[in-house]
Amino acid sequence: MSTHQFTGVIDRFEDDLAVILLEACGEVIDEVVLDRAELPADGAETNAVLTVTLTSDGEVAALEYEPGETTGRKEKAQSRFDRLAERQPKDDEQ
Repeated sequence: MSTHQFTGVIDRFEDDLAVILLEACGEVIDEVVLDRAELPADGAETNAVLTVTLTSDGEVAALEYEPGETTGRKEKAQSRFDRLAERQPKDDEQ
């Protein structure tokens, strides 16, 4: 049985379920929903980045938390937010 790996980002939790967005080439291509208990303990938080391995029939075969990627994305998002917060208002915004 063949498998495929994707980058997954935990988008949200709905009760005991985790919604993970699957990415390929930087674009969201699908999502999977798992029980929160199936997540790696150190990566069970919103915006955590995971390597998701799917079987050829779309079942999750493995999840691996990626702490370096998670930290990098958080820092990038914070930097972008900080730049927007420091932006000078345009004349018609004052």
